[in-house]
Amino acid sequence: MNAAPGSILWLLRHELRLAWYGVSRTTAGTRKRFGMSGIVVLTLGWLLFHGLAFVMLRAIGSEHLRDPLMSILAGGVLLVCATFMLSGGLKACVTALFERGDLDLLLSSPLPSRSIFAVRLMGVVVTTALSFVYLFSPFANVAVFFGQPGWLAIYPAVLSMAALGACAAMLLTLALVRVLGARRTRVVGQVVAAVAGALLFLTMQAYNFVSHGSGRAATEETVHKLAQYGVFSPTSALWLPGRAALGEGLPLLGLAALALVACMLTVGFTHRFFVHGLQQAAGMGRAASRPAGSLRFRFRSSLFDTVVVKEWRLIRRDPHLISQVLLQMIYLVPLLFLILRDSGAAGPAVGVALTLLCSSMTGGLAWIVISAEDAPDLLRGAPVAMRTIRLAKLAAATMPPLLLTALPLLWLVVRSPLLGILAAFTVTGAVLGAGLIVLWVGRPAPRSNFKTRGKENGLCTALEMINTIGWGGSAWCLLALAGQASTWLPLAAAAALALALGNLLLAWLLRRNPG
Repeated sequence: MNAAPGSILWLLRHELRLAWYGVSRTTAGTRKRFGMSGIVVLTLGWLLFHGLAFVMLRAIGSEHLRDPLMSILAGGVLLVCATFMLSGGLKACVTALFERGDLDLLLSSPLPSRSIFAVRLMGVVVTTALSFVYLFSPFANVAVFFGQPGWLAIYPAVLSMAALGACAAMLLTLALVRVLGARRTRVVGQVVAAVAGALLFLTMQAYNFVSHGSGRAATEETVHKLAQYGVFSPTSALWLPGRAALGEGLPLLGLAALALVACMLTVGFTHRFFVHGLQQAAGMGRAASRPAGSLRFRFRSSLFDTVVVKEWRLIRRDPHLISQVLLQMIYLVPLLFLILRDSGAAGPAVGVALTLLCSSMTGGLAWIVISAEDAPDLLRGAPVAMRTIRLAKLAAATMPPLLLTALPLLWLVVRSPLLGILAAFTVTGAVLGAGLIVLWVGRPAPRSNFKTRGKENGLCTALEMINTIGWGGSAWCLLALAGQASTWLPLAAAAALALALGNLLLAWLLRRNPG
């Protein structure tokens, strides 16, 4: 049955069609859409998740699936996912309201603004919920096989949580646009997404700090400890989303009703504010005011210092890049706890984690500083030594990761000198290797292509990956060798070091700028 043109169902069908095809523009300006190959890949992945869900639920056991304490686990998962729903909703709201570029046409049509806003909100709800339904639906389907048909309530529970997250994201987006403007709101959404990813990582690591074991026994012990506190008991309102997802009727009905009321109130009371926010976003451009006083030129003592400070200042002025690169330092927090708690036992894990994080962070910073230079022709034509500029750019990319890891490495050296020295060696090698690879084989690109940099230069991406694997393997083998005697660890450490150094030599032979 076809919906009447101009109706909410008609607009919603168009909104979902755009989301399905995933219309986007590549760097060449051509269009691409989600084709049959993508559908096949997603279907195979969904079936694979069913197998994973079967293994996990079978390991838990049918009798434990009926345990009321499962609501704590399910509620905790949904609460963590709520942060991702909020961050994803912020991105979807900014895209739907300000980046699609079709709202001026819609608002100038005879369609009521309430219908346009309602459809935009429903589109955000659907796009926010799809990925979580994709991940959690295998558990709902497999649970039926284990005699738990109530777990099919995962579908409406996840949809209701996504609706609440989308409403909160829409209200927050409109408020931020009114205060900060559309461009800064987009940056805030990206920062929230990065923080949400770090929050999930920290939440997973917090379990390791609370529990003193592994396996099902440690999990049950942790859940029982939480259940002893009133606010964390299975009957607490904190776990209502988890109880709703496991099939309890009253919590599920309450969650669905709350989501429906939130959507109705958001549409009913904010659609006018939505139009005002769009009008302000359209005219948010402002001319920069002239600084007070006369112009003053400050020159530093050396070209090297000038270039380094210039690169750091450019990065500081771009919060989006900071959210994409420098927020990786949040992942250092669990490593600090591991070092403080037991440096000997956690030495290899800490060394590997620091090495991998520093390599990844340096690769991103080096791409920004070296490959994404805004005026490469101006630098080449300047009456200065190009070698000095390139070394300064390399220093600007490698110094921040080394400075961020200096404190945990120093503490590790104090607690266990040999482990600390070996970890400092692998971290330094990974940082210098990542920076030199980008310096030698990187290609010029605009900063807006930061997220897609891996697709534009496959050679550089492959060499960076090998560099990370080589130095990460070296960290594990060397730090493990320092704590135990083994016949194969020296050979493994030598092979990992040879891989890292050989990869660096290959990058030098394939360098694009031999100057």
